[in-house]
Amino acid sequence: MAMKEADPALGFLTRKETEVKLPRPTRVKNKTPAPVQITAEQILREARERQEAEIRPPKQKITDAEELAEYRLRKRKEFEDLIRRVRWNTSVWVKYAQWEESQRDFARARSIWERALEVDYRNTTLWLKYAEMEMKHRFVNGARNVWDRAVSLLPRIDQLWYKYIHMEEMLGNVAGARQILERWMTWEPDHHGWSAYIKFELRYNEIERARAIYDRYVQCHPTVKAWVRYAKFEVKNGEVGRARQCYERAIEQLGEDGQTQELFVAFAEFEEKFKEVERARCIYKYALDHIPKGQAEDLYRKFVQFEKQYGDREGIEDVIVGKRRFQYEEEIKKSPLNYDIWFDYCHLEESVGDKARIHEVYERAIANVPPADEKRYWQRYIYLWINYALYEELEAEDLERTREVYRECLKLIPHRKFSFAKMWLMAAQLEIRRKDLKSMRQILGSAIGMAPKDKIFKTYIEIELQLGNIDRCRRLYEKYLEWAPANCYAWSKFAELERSLGETERGRAIFELAIAQPVLDMPELLWKAYIEFEISEGEHEQTRQLYERLLDRTKHLKVWVSFAKFEATMASEEESRAEEEGREPDPDRLLAEMKERVNKSRAIFERAFESLQTTAPDQKEERAMLLEEWRDTEHSFADLGDVAAVQRKMPRRVKRKRPISAEDGTPAGFEEYTDYIFPEESGMAPNLKILEAAYKWKKQKVGSDEDD
Repeated sequence: MAMKEADPALGFLTRKETEVKLPRPTRVKNKTPAPVQITAEQILREARERQEAEIRPPKQKITDAEELAEYRLRKRKEFEDLIRRVRWNTSVWVKYAQWEESQRDFARARSIWERALEVDYRNTTLWLKYAEMEMKHRFVNGARNVWDRAVSLLPRIDQLWYKYIHMEEMLGNVAGARQILERWMTWEPDHHGWSAYIKFELRYNEIERARAIYDRYVQCHPTVKAWVRYAKFEVKNGEVGRARQCYERAIEQLGEDGQTQELFVAFAEFEEKFKEVERARCIYKYALDHIPKGQAEDLYRKFVQFEKQYGDREGIEDVIVGKRRFQYEEEIKKSPLNYDIWFDYCHLEESVGDKARIHEVYERAIANVPPADEKRYWQRYIYLWINYALYEELEAEDLERTREVYRECLKLIPHRKFSFAKMWLMAAQLEIRRKDLKSMRQILGSAIGMAPKDKIFKTYIEIELQLGNIDRCRRLYEKYLEWAPANCYAWSKFAELERSLGETERGRAIFELAIAQPVLDMPELLWKAYIEFEISEGEHEQTRQLYERLLDRTKHLKVWVSFAKFEATMASEEESRAEEEGREPDPDRLLAEMKERVNKSRAIFERAFESLQTTAPDQKEERAMLLEEWRDTEHSFADLGDVAAVQRKMPRRVKRKRPISAEDGTPAGFEEYTDYIFPEESGMAPNLKILEAAYKWKKQKVGSDEDD
């Protein structure tokens, strides 16, 4: 069994035998700090003291030449065997060569370096270590030979060139170092290589040579970085004019693609440093006009700082406005149909007050026509035209241009699909302010012909009415009703116009035509207006006939109540006659008229109650409301009223429950509602009492079962 559990990976021991049993952690009972504290430093010191001494190999002492030769032979054999196994390992070659170097056998060391280079001549470390050996032991020509071969084979490794040049410079061979740098420059190195050549010449105070190198440098690397370095070099040497020429040449030679905000910021800061404030401002403005907006954030920030330091209030405001313009332009590029951005942009330009720029922004804004002929896409866009027109009229005070704006907008709108009454009316009101009524009528006439709307008809009629053109108003109402014969508002206003002119028969004829229409949008308002028209004319019999005609069409509760109240509140004929004759009214006649009104009103309420009871017996709530109105009216009759008779008809309110269902038809519980029990329904009362008694009995039975 133990053999089966033995594991070869554990040296044929069982896992149980190899388990490490750690002592169980002791539970600390006393957690108070000890009187003597042990620091970390003390623990480390004690660990170091108790550490065992390091085991070092014994030193080998060589006493004679034969022993030395034997040692060298053995070491060389070890290195050669190692090289045969890992020929590709560079560190082995380096250790072998350095060991030969330590034995002062430089010929053998060179041989090893050469063999290593044959294996991997692209390894920079080998060349560096090889040349370092030659230099350390002052083999100058050998070092030169190594460096020369290295830079010839690996001309793109900058470190080799740096080391070669540094060696020649340390030897004082300035001409040789310059010759090496020239060789390096033929390979067109990066910015660091040219910078090293320039610094070399500056170390020996060769300013003209350094300037010539800079000329070659900017031709080799025509970048902003190179030109800025060239200009700073001239500034450092006190050549301000030459530095300015460098910046100007850079702007000219790099072209529009190479002109970046870094170049212009450096140029402007250069001018600012030498107190050329106007030059710096011109540079900033030129840069902001020529650099794409998305690449000029740092430029704007620098310009704002510059204006805050050197500019006046107007200059600072211009910079802030320019920054906001830049932001709006960027947003417009992303979404040109976002009209909210155009609104803000136009308001910004209006606050500045540059008319040419305002016109340009408005024209660009209105050029972004919505892509679809649907009104919801045009509702925001049309306000751009409105704002444009209002600016031209109120701010620019150019009425002709305002007129042109309205005309172009009305041409653009697809009136056959949808229209905007606001634009027609604003264009017409402009013509009124210009006192050109003929143009106003032409605009509104075109509106009625192309895109008739309620608002246009109403406003046109109101204008003509204020001008006193009654015949035009009548023609407009006729066109209005031809376009919308179901519009009760138009019929009522037309009749009201005729009544205000004293044309009662015309008004009555219009109402008759109106109620004869097969379809009406709000017939209740029309009938109400007709009834009020007859009441105001004192035609009580006509009013009664209207109510009767209306009741033939509908038996609505409000019609009955209105009819009954009309009879109850009808003006007294005796008072009217007495006032005309200049005498006191006869009390007997007044009482007789009052009784007649009461009887007529009561008769209508009774008809209404019977009608609702027979035609709509389920509408108990309406009957209850009718009785409440009847009772209030009887109260208003004072002594002549019979409230008790109505009270006997009043129903009793009962709260009941009825089942309700969800949308899918499943039962969803019960809801409470108010039911009305009228006196004539009292025959059902015994049945109700039986049901109530049964409910109480069931409730008691359930309670007794639960107790058991």
